[in-house]
Amino acid sequence: MSKYEPLWNYLKKNNKDNYKLSYEEIKSILGFDIDHSFLTYKKEAKEYGYEAYKISIKEKTIIFNKI
Repeated sequence: MSKYEPLWNYLKKNNKDNYKLSYEEIKSILGFDIDHSFLTYKKEAKEYGYEAYKISIKEKTIIFNKI
């Protein structure tokens, strides 16, 4: 099980076309801050029907789109 699985399940469960989640919102879903390992794990989102479309370090947000 991936440490990011709770996030992927959140995306799949709510089934929106897209999400713009702040790092703080993601932290509340996961229970920990995201780190650089997210760049490796983001490909797992495709197994749940989503892609990490845009990661903004400046805005501290990630946009996920349904694929």
